[in-house]
Amino acid sequence: MKPGTLIGRFVPRMVKVSLLERARSACGALIGILCTGLIARSAVGSGADLPILIAPMGASAVLLFAVPASPLAQPWSILGGNIVAALVGVTAAAQIGDVMMAGAVAVSVSIALMMLLGCLHPPSGAVALTAVLGGPAIRSLGYTFVAWPVGLNSLLLLVCALIFNNVTGRTYPHAAPVESRNDVGSGAAMGAGLNAADIDAALAQFDEVLDIDRGDLHAILRRAQVHASLRQSGQTTCGALVTRTTRAIAPGTPLRDALTVLRQHRLTMVPVTDESARVLGVVTQNDLIDKTVGWERRAPRLGFGRRIALMFQRGRAPDGTVADVMTTGSVTLQPAIAAGTAAWLMKQGGLHQAPVVGTDGRLIGIVDQMDLIGAMLADIASEHAVPDRRVAGLVNG
Repeated sequence: MKPGTLIGRFVPRMVKVSLLERARSACGALIGILCTGLIARSAVGSGADLPILIAPMGASAVLLFAVPASPLAQPWSILGGNIVAALVGVTAAAQIGDVMMAGAVAVSVSIALMMLLGCLHPPSGAVALTAVLGGPAIRSLGYTFVAWPVGLNSLLLLVCALIFNNVTGRTYPHAAPVESRNDVGSGAAMGAGLNAADIDAALAQFDEVLDIDRGDLHAILRRAQVHASLRQSGQTTCGALVTRTTRAIAPGTPLRDALTVLRQHRLTMVPVTDESARVLGVVTQNDLIDKTVGWERRAPRLGFGRRIALMFQRGRAPDGTVADVMTTGSVTLQPAIAAGTAAWLMKQGGLHQAPVVGTDGRLIGIVDQMDLIGAMLADIASEHAVPDRRVAGLVNG
């Protein structure tokens, strides 16, 4: 459906996510609602007159498990929003005789207070309405309704969201990406003359609640600019810049020898390969510094804590070799990757040098980040250069 058509304007253009993300959201809601209901039922008993689980928790589950990065889904949003709405709803039901008027006032005042307190949570509007229209069982609870079932339901669902989201790889409560947290508030330039203050000014002009974290918006713009730069960075590839006369070491190499290789060849990283030259990981200077606790005769040594940790992981004592400190799952590059893309991947992985491997995973050589950046800048410069000297002369004249 085309977004420009009248009907298309009514259909949201949502960003598509992977099947895994959709399954994670659905499973999270299943676990969250089920655990909340079962724990609440065990607390009051199955035959109790008290409501065990209220309907607005279903809407809260959509936010907490499907869009946990939303400002509307954060812990203060669900706890503060639901409690404020419950207080307002119970008060409106007690003070206003007409049910329809009481419901309208409850929802309206709840929205105003949630926006004032920074805990806007859409399902809380349903909480306020439930306090008014929930029937005799809800009305008989009075302000107890705030603590039970609203308070306990909200708390239980929040605990489930905290556990599930973090166990499955999400960061919850949501935090803006590190790069944007460092830049936001400092006026740091994002490139093309755009900085954090410009984002604030643009958001102020909208003058409406946008369902995206300010830091996330900043990070999205930064990454969009990165992709734009990579698109314009020409066609020089890693294969054209790779250093093929490189040194690799085996996982059983002693730490002292690994340090010697790094020093003698003036490397910040050395690939670790098996007997078939397939890359198993890398050893960096930081690995030798961060994953060892001391030095004996100018060689790094493993500390007691790391030895114990490695014993639990492997079931045997560590050997003080490269295998004990190497970084696995590190950035490996294909020869056909463009220089700009490779430089960006290395920055994300915190590497100044990276191994280049063939389709079979065997080591070809290494590339240096500065060489990649130099090639990228040269490509951009050549792309924007005036091709005809006569045209250049006319411009200069």
